[in-house]
Amino acid sequence: MKRGVIIALWLMVWLQLLIFQASSETKTPLGLPPVPVPKDNPQTKEKIALGEKLFSDKRFSADGTISCSTCHDPNKAFTDGLPVAEGIKKQKGTRNSPTVINAAYYTSQFWDGRAKSLEEQAKAPFINPVEHGLKDHSPILEVIRKDRDYREAFKKVFGVKPKEITIDHVVKAIAAFERTVISGDSAFDRYMYGGDKSAMSESAIRGLELFRTKARCQDCHSISQTSAIFTDNKFHNLGVGFNYIEPNLFDLVETVRKTIGAGKGIDESVLSKKEISELGRFVVTLDMEDIGRFKTPSLRNVALTAPYMHDGSIKTLEEVVEFYNKGGEENPMIDSGIRPLNLTEQEKGDLVEFMKALTSPTFMQK
Repeated sequence: MKRGVIIALWLMVWLQLLIFQASSETKTPLGLPPVPVPKDNPQTKEKIALGEKLFSDKRFSADGTISCSTCHDPNKAFTDGLPVAEGIKKQKGTRNSPTVINAAYYTSQFWDGRAKSLEEQAKAPFINPVEHGLKDHSPILEVIRKDRDYREAFKKVFGVKPKEITIDHVVKAIAAFERTVISGDSAFDRYMYGGDKSAMSESAIRGLELFRTKARCQDCHSISQTSAIFTDNKFHNLGVGFNYIEPNLFDLVETVRKTIGAGKGIDESVLSKKEISELGRFVVTLDMEDIGRFKTPSLRNVALTAPYMHDGSIKTLEEVVEFYNKGGEENPMIDSGIRPLNLTEQEKGDLVEFMKALTSPTFMQK
């Protein structure tokens, strides 16, 4: 009898684990690996819905004009179409707004990787003077606690009373929503992983071969046998913007070292001072080798997310290909893999056609 009870209890535990696992995973389209979900923030339908609402709420800015979706507009492939982001009072930042699509696959967030997770990333823009412009997170919590729908949603999702709601709850919900903003099932995916060899044009097929061989794109924009996230999650110096900082490089390095050494945050400086922004990954690691290095972005839906590069300085895919063909912008710290490609005009065109084949039908319709 006891043995039967023990077995029944184990079955109940096993079933609960299966249910938890199912609720923690987001279904992925063709061509993508499972979405990574942290153990302390499992996915639920209610949390995702709450996160989507928070993502679009302009009340979480100093003048009521900016929400997350202002710079990451769902109708613009979760970008804003601008060279650099604009915050409250039309203040211009220093960096291009990266798309939220497939951000769940990044091992760090922001162009310099200064946030380790989607949850951590979501906190910073609210209190950056150049973005949402709040002095701290308390105005967000005040709005939520006064809003009946929010109070009920937070109680349902997190089991907390209004006074118990924290910014950690807020960003967990936003991150949960962002983990559903994923995109695959492109012509490339149907060709590569779906067995449909007619899914891509002949030009795009030639472009794929170039992407993996002569053009060496795959060195950083990775493709595996079973899936493709099109990023190595590493940081590289291509030379973009380096000429802006080179004349005063050592003074800038010292300024950043003193700022961080004094315990001051770097977020505001990165988005308000171009010379600090162009230091790239260095502002996080303080490693001289990281000067001018920026994160490899995914190329999915890249045809819809112009302009390009961390500073939005390149307008078209054709210009991007030409940039790499010439070997980037020469500088003392450029990555060794960035060198002239000697592509023909047809090869350049084929690469562009391949990148266009990375567009998901979901976003193509928009």
